[in-house]
Amino acid sequence: MGVSVARIRVLVVDDHRIFAESLAAALAAEPDVDVSAAGSGPAAVRCLERAAAEGRRYDVMLVDAELGILAGNGVRTVPAPREAPDGGSGAGGPVDGISLVAGVRSGYPHIRTVVLAEKDDPRRAAAALQAGASGWVAKDCSLQRLLTVIRGVLRDETHLPAALLTGVLRELTAARKHRTESEQLVESLTPREREVLRCMVAGLGRKAVAERLFLSPHTVRTHMQNVLGKLGVHSTLAAVALARRAGVGPAQLSGDVVERGGQLA
Repeated sequence: MGVSVARIRVLVVDDHRIFAESLAAALAAEPDVDVSAAGSGPAAVRCLERAAAEGRRYDVMLVDAELGILAGNGVRTVPAPREAPDGGSGAGGPVDGISLVAGVRSGYPHIRTVVLAEKDDPRRAAAALQAGASGWVAKDCSLQRLLTVIRGVLRDETHLPAALLTGVLRELTAARKHRTESEQLVESLTPREREVLRCMVAGLGRKAVAERLFLSPHTVRTHMQNVLGKLGVHSTLAAVALARRAGVGPAQLSGDVVERGGQLA
């Protein structure tokens, strides 16, 4: 009797069709690898959902770092994964490869993700690791190197090119420092101000915050101004960015939330 070989199910996600198909074909030649390819973030999510429903989940996802980014034209607007990292609904928005990694890490924590990059970029590599990636490899690496990374991340190893290690560690240290500073600023807020901040993170306008917290719009305006002052920022967008760095999540919204995107003081 032959010995059964454990199969590794791999999903290649890249909007460069020729590259995706070539890589998928090369991986499929391996006796222990089953591979599929998706040409966009939404297509990848559909593959993951279908596989989960059929009980044949993927083990590793290889994601183009520049997925969804059009050279010279900004970022495509494409649907994000259904379970966004911040607990949101995954509504449409700019999604690149690293954003997809974060969404999939949230919705499918068993999947190990590896980012495929055309160039070494310590900042992007650090962001990929923070998003939940287990590896960052060059697109032009050898097939054997890629297979080593795929098998390594399944053993919970983290793979980075040696040339990136110093830069990535520097970026992660800086990110931790900024997070700590942001956490200290958020701690200076009163409990009510933190409630208001979480509503701001959820995208609620002043009127919706007032109705949610049973306060007058004038009182909410005052709280919002106090939040901006204590956080040392001058806009709601800056306050939300700082809150997210500090790990502040959005207020949980019920189905009858009144207003989104309203004026924020």
